[in-house]
Amino acid sequence: MGLELYLDLLSQPCRSIYIFARSNNIPFEFKHVELFKDSVLGKKPAAASGAEQPRAGPSNNEGAGKVSLLKKVPALKDGDFTLAECTAILLYLSRKYNTPDHWYPSDIQKRARVDEYLSWHHANIRANAPKTMWIKVLIPLFTGQPLPSEKLQEVMEGLSTSLKQFEERFLQDKAFIIGSEISLADLVAIVELMQPVGVGCDIFEDRPRLREWRRRVEDAVGKELFFQAHEMILNIKELSNIQIDPQLKEQLAPVLMKMLK
Repeated sequence: MGLELYLDLLSQPCRSIYIFARSNNIPFEFKHVELFKDSVLGKKPAAASGAEQPRAGPSNNEGAGKVSLLKKVPALKDGDFTLAECTAILLYLSRKYNTPDHWYPSDIQKRARVDEYLSWHHANIRANAPKTMWIKVLIPLFTGQPLPSEKLQEVMEGLSTSLKQFEERFLQDKAFIIGSEISLADLVAIVELMQPVGVGCDIFEDRPRLREWRRRVEDAVGKELFFQAHEMILNIKELSNIQIDPQLKEQLAPVLMKMLK
């Protein structure tokens, strides 16, 4: 049995694994999991036209639940071995397939810098960037009304503080986070920062240093692959056309509202 990756490209961690595996020519079977199918968002819109559609084919929601004890994606199955959590999967793939050293350097200090960013990322960039999608698209979809503009402003202020730290502490005057080549740190960072872009909050527009870093990341992994992986998030507003079951709305709307308190 070959390598299987259970992913939904609406998810930032899933996109990082997808891009990493594809850009390193790692052979895998794409197991498409619809995170929001039935349990959250109901019926999804048809996939857009264009390049190869990794979403094509039946959903593997049930299979993912069996693979991951945590009942979430991303999840990896390699023969009888299963693994959850984005960072663990990225490191497993880099070691098993002996990917180029720049992704997770053998140099102990460069590797420590990657680890440092990955540790910082969760309580900073990841703590704010995804909330833009919930505020602008998902919560209005369930509640039927937009959130106060103050809520988005609050999130954007927190994200702005994190971006300032990202530029000054991690990026500085370097091409990438740890130097002249892309690493796992850059990949994990960029997929997260594309969430606000997908809902119309272009965080790169007034930040030239950040904008140039994004361009270099796109070039490093290949623009075609980068935009293929982000096709769904860049068309996230299509979700506003989904018809949600009234009972499902009633059950989940209060839960979603609590997420942002």
